[in-house]
Amino acid sequence: MRKLLVAALIAASAGTAAAQVYPSRPVTLVVPYPAGGPTDTLTRVLAERMRASLGQAVIVENVSGAGGSVGVGRVARAAPDGYMGIVGHWQTHVVNAATQTLPYDIVKDFEPVSLLADCPMWIVARNGFPAKDFKEMVDWLKTNPGKATVGIVGVGGGADVVATYFQKNTGTSVQFVPYRGGAPMTQDLVAGQIDLTFTQVASSLQQVRGGQIKAYVVMAKTRWWAAPDIPTIDEAGVPGLHASFWHGLWMPRSTPKEVLARLNAVIVEALADPAIAQRFRDIGQEIPARELQNPQALAAQQKAEIEKWWPIIKAAGIKAE
Repeated sequence: MRKLLVAALIAASAGTAAAQVYPSRPVTLVVPYPAGGPTDTLTRVLAERMRASLGQAVIVENVSGAGGSVGVGRVARAAPDGYMGIVGHWQTHVVNAATQTLPYDIVKDFEPVSLLADCPMWIVARNGFPAKDFKEMVDWLKTNPGKATVGIVGVGGGADVVATYFQKNTGTSVQFVPYRGGAPMTQDLVAGQIDLTFTQVASSLQQVRGGQIKAYVVMAKTRWWAAPDIPTIDEAGVPGLHASFWHGLWMPRSTPKEVLARLNAVIVEALADPAIAQRFRDIGQEIPARELQNPQALAAQQKAEIEKWWPIIKAAGIKAE
């Protein structure tokens, strides 16, 4: 018994020492999408600031595929030691679990650290699309069922889900055109190869500001600060049709609480930095309120979104391909 007690004390002491010196080597943040997209960009901005606080390199690793589930799966299988985490969002940590058969549990296999940023979706169109506003767009879609081409990133992805939700709530029908990524989809929209898309503001804000495409509505409760002249979908006559790409940081299940607390403190410090706040704003991302920068708020956000979207997705029979 005495030997067991001594061994337990030594193990506890070692664990405490490990937590006190964390991190003692570089930390990797996995981005489950290709470089250059909104998730990758905000993660790199954040990683740069985290590096200064942690005193170690923070490596951003792009592990894309299957709508983000490949990268998330890698982190689910990683050692729970605080040296690999996942920056995911609404699609990776809500939608994919309803449209795919995943080799991990999107809730039970991860430890939430903090909400990071939020960016609503909006409906944008090629400049030559005949409707001048949202009402005219809906009327045109009803008059021309199945004729409008709508770009989506992957079958069963976020845009697919939201566009399906939109059709059901407006009595319209469109023709989906799947793409492998947001960049080629936006390029085709600018070139007039497709008519519309449902995408996060950050993905096409510069093109709208540059007059290359036009935005009809923001799918949020209030007007978006980055595009205050664009009405909300509630103002346009379809209240409650809200969708947002909120981002968060998760670590593998069983990561020590001390490590999670350290990472959360670093995130809070980074998001409070005025320089980081400005860089987030420049790319169309909004930092959550200070009281939402914690594991509990991220877990609550994910739970609420699962309860909202899973029934919608399953009722529509949406499956990833």
